[in-house]
Amino acid sequence: MGEKKRKKILIVDDEQTVRDVLNRALVEAGYECVVASRVDEALLALQQERFNLVLSDILMPEKTGIDLLAAVTENHPETAVMMVTAVSDTETAVNTLKMGAYDYLTKPFNLEEVCISVGRVLDKQSLEVANREYRDHLEQKVERQTEKLRDTFMGAIRALADALEAKDAYTHGHSERVTIIAVMISEAIGMTGEEVEKVRLAGTVHDIGKIGVPEKVLNKPARLTDEEFEQVKIHSELGEDILRNLVSDPDVLSYVRHHHERFGGGGYPDGLSATAIPIGARLLAVADAFDAMISDRPYRDSLSQEKACQQLMSNRGSQFDPDIVDAFMCSRDKLAICPLPNIPRAG
Repeated sequence: MGEKKRKKILIVDDEQTVRDVLNRALVEAGYECVVASRVDEALLALQQERFNLVLSDILMPEKTGIDLLAAVTENHPETAVMMVTAVSDTETAVNTLKMGAYDYLTKPFNLEEVCISVGRVLDKQSLEVANREYRDHLEQKVERQTEKLRDTFMGAIRALADALEAKDAYTHGHSERVTIIAVMISEAIGMTGEEVEKVRLAGTVHDIGKIGVPEKVLNKPARLTDEEFEQVKIHSELGEDILRNLVSDPDVLSYVRHHHERFGGGGYPDGLSATAIPIGARLLAVADAFDAMISDRPYRDSLSQEKACQQLMSNRGSQFDPDIVDAFMCSRDKLAICPLPNIPRAG
């Protein structure tokens, strides 16, 4: 009885006798009831309080029970609806089941059967609400678990990047700076949030393949020989191979693989050109080259940012995507406020 008292029913019928009969029978059965004589009155009641069930006549002046059913289904999906109809109009009542009604009652009523039918519908409604709440809870739990896994994954990625930078002292902070610059450009050209995050991840690990390059080559205090440069060139393919077991997104893998391709062709590892090079790789190529130019290397001093920009412009269309260079040039003033550690500010 206590459970039934918590169930609230809205009875909608333009005939007062019908409202009174249903109200009395359902109140005696332990339900809390509210009555309405018109659809607009019922809609107002639904705005003011929550009902477990709406019990509505189909044929009423002005708006009909079918109008009410549509409004409840759209705006109050947690509320069940039962239709009331004359025996001669059961076809319409059956059609309302296809529109979302749980059940229908026919006049004249057998009040015992009314109570049984209402109880059955409310039991079904309770199960559906409980199932919906369970699914919502489960989705939230999965989302929290996914967030934990994402944090663990990003920790592993950062650990790989840190391991690389520990191996090559001259690339300390390079991946972080490239990421900041690449994200800046990706936002400037209007990439979506999801696309920007792919660029961010690829930037963090774009040089991870250098773990497989001998330290004596990475740290050589002079220009590399052709043979040594060939050893370095494998890092983009090797990076893709290393990340394949960690990163499932093919875009991120392609950005890492192709960030040394040249817009005019002739880059590595696949000699792609123009828009055959993935957009994220074209972004990283500009960011990577800019940071490399303004950073000290064993065999040369850093360039100023102005001179580095001149080099980007000189190679616009040959080495670099001209649109990406233009986007960088238009937004590079943001670098003055970006937390770019260890970027020389030499004039």
